Amino acid sequence: MEDIKTILEQIPIRHNLASHIMLVGIVQGLFLVLVIFLRTKKGSEIRLFGWALLVQCLVFADIYLCYTGLMKKVLFLNDSTEIFVLLIAPTLYFFLHSLLKREPFSLKKQWYHFILPVAYGLSQLNYTLSPLEVKLNAYLGAYHRELGFVEVPESINYSYHIIKDKFRWILLFSFTFYLVLSSRLVAQTWRKKEVSAKNIKVDKYAFSRSAVLFFLILLVFIFMIFLNYNDDGGDHYIAIFGTVIIFITSFFIFSESRFFEKSWIADKYETLSTNSLQFEAVEQFLIDTDYYCKQDVSLKNLALELNTNANTVSKLINSKTGMNFNDFINSKRILLAKTRLLDEEFAHLTVEAIGHSVGFRSKSAFYTAFKKHVGSSPSSFMKQKKEQKAS
Repeated sequence: MEDIKTILEQIPIRHNLASHIMLVGIVQGLFLVLVIFLRTKKGSEIRLFGWALLVQCLVFADIYLCYTGLMKKVLFLNDSTEIFVLLIAPTLYFFLHSLLKREPFSLKKQWYHFILPVAYGLSQLNYTLSPLEVKLNAYLGAYHRELGFVEVPESINYSYHIIKDKFRWILLFSFTFYLVLSSRLVAQTWRKKEVSAKNIKVDKYAFSRSAVLFFLILLVFIFMIFLNYNDDGGDHYIAIFGTVIIFITSFFIFSESRFFEKSWIADKYETLSTNSLQFEAVEQFLIDTDYYCKQDVSLKNLALELNTNANTVSKLINSKTGMNFNDFINSKRILLAKTRLLDEEFAHLTVEAIGHSVGFRSKSAFYTAFKKHVGSSPSSFMKQKKEQKAS
């Protein structure tokens, strides 16, 4: 143990610009995780993002300790986050899948995504249970080869190295695999051409595309680091890149904050809560009354019908559908118009008349909304359906 103490004393503590950037990123990331967990409900899509962010922060914290030399204070933790590294890609994918598919995460359905991290963790049990000499040598080999190594007991089983030496390739495989899955998921969802609210600065589709782009850039970045460094000496660049992403994410989140809205300081909204009204109640009212078919429909009038205020209804619609009020009402109208365009009972009506019957004031407004939500004009839609029926 004397050799261990001697070498530990020689390991320098390094604090510089890189270490400060990493530390700030870790603190900011953990702060976001805390906010997300405190502000979201269990099972929420955003909470999955919180878990993904927490996993990244744990990995970056390990890199920070290794880079600064502080790992010598907690040597038993060296290389303890490799499992978490293999969880970065899957957890981000879980978030994207839940966000875009509107399906809650289920461990029973998604268990197979944990096979690789768990299998790797089991393969490294010998290392995890090894004495400090082994973990110190692993750290020295990655960061301070000039200090030499300490003697280890002859009984140590190094069979874990068979898998450990392939860790970089396993990591690249994991990122590539989930990049493909995420890209496919975003592409499939994008084809649906769902409309996001115009007053939302960062909608879920833009955020998802950005996440996939992050996947790709990080994969290329990691590959470049692996090409230029034979050990973990370049990991701090990955952590710095992660810090930049954390602050970009923070900007997106804060830009959506109600703190910057004028309504936040208006007296009538100070005690506003959407808990008293459920989105399902809004949907049911619209279905029961065909309220959206009225040409004078407005957010204010709908709120009066529901005995609430306009801001509550607007927030509910935005949060549940990603659409603003007008797009939401128009989506209901277009859905009904598609049915009537193909219904023999309405065959005597012109296309313009059907547009009027579902609430549109003019032919141009109907055509514009129809093309926006369906992707084609009413006439093209009818022709396409008739051809499909004939074939």
